[in-house]
Amino acid sequence: MGQKRTVITALLFAVLASTGSAPAADGPPPANVKVAPVVMEEVSQTTTVIGGLYYDRISNISTELAGLVESVEVRQGDMVEKGDPLVLLNTEILDKEIVYQQAKLKQIDLRIANVKKNYDRLETLFGKSGVSERDRDDALFNYQNAQIEKQATEANLQKLQIQKKRSVIAAPFSGIVMTKEVDSGSWVSPGMVLVSIGSTEDLLIRAPIAEDLLQFVEKGQRMPVRITAFDQEMTGTLLDIDPVADQKTKNVYLKIGIEPLPLAAQNMTATVSVPSSIKRNLAIISRASVIKFQGKDFVYTVKDGKASILPVNIVAYLGDRVGVDNPYMVPGMPVVIEGNERLRPDQPVTIEE
Repeated sequence: MGQKRTVITALLFAVLASTGSAPAADGPPPANVKVAPVVMEEVSQTTTVIGGLYYDRISNISTELAGLVESVEVRQGDMVEKGDPLVLLNTEILDKEIVYQQAKLKQIDLRIANVKKNYDRLETLFGKSGVSERDRDDALFNYQNAQIEKQATEANLQKLQIQKKRSVIAAPFSGIVMTKEVDSGSWVSPGMVLVSIGSTEDLLIRAPIAEDLLQFVEKGQRMPVRITAFDQEMTGTLLDIDPVADQKTKNVYLKIGIEPLPLAAQNMTATVSVPSSIKRNLAIISRASVIKFQGKDFVYTVKDGKASILPVNIVAYLGDRVGVDNPYMVPGMPVVIEGNERLRPDQPVTIEE
């Protein structure tokens, strides 16, 4: 193992010398670094799979009314809150009808007052045999008929007011406008889709895994996730597993919930680290300690006050930490987590608190 480490160090120095960045003959100055100790934990090995973002809850919003679009209050990609107006229909004719029905109600109220007065008078005279029973019954009919007409007009007015309220098509939940199908001046009819909204609270990742990995996952499990478009890392939660496997590949799909992303688009790429083994003891180090060289992963440790470079084999991604299975990565070994970008093998280092 020592010979292998010596060969790697020699190769690194050769590359540095060929690029003209080799240190001076008296050696590079001491570098200020921060270190963290290696710890051992029982974790699962992970495998990386590529999934896609999607909104698990999408509403294709339509209208119950036919009418002319007065204005569209949103654009594709806008974030909206529950109850925000999306599309306004023209209500000019509807407003006139509401005014007419309100005036008609006032007329009916006047007529009711008049026929009631007439009925009360005839009822009194009928008791004294001053009018015929037919006249009294006609007056009662007119009074009752006016009351029924008022009820019908009130119901019609309420219907018109409901239509006016529904001429403002509002967001049923908070989300992002995915599509906008109409614009001002468009004629719409009942059932026609005007706007589609995806719920930001139901943003998921759909990631395929081989069926033999199902034994290592369970609902509620936390998984490291990286959103490619934003180079953003976060932790997702396994919410469910699709009940139907892919017919050809036999892959099954995980449904992983993540935090809302304001600029997320459906079908964006996401990388998920999925458990792929039973738990075993691994050396856990900070992800910041890992550096890349010629496609390989390395870390710097400190030995006798100097930087010493070691190759590492990463088998588990744990958010901002990784698990490695190299036998020489032992608990308590100091690993450089800051200042490793410009370090050179055997360069003197000063460890900061």
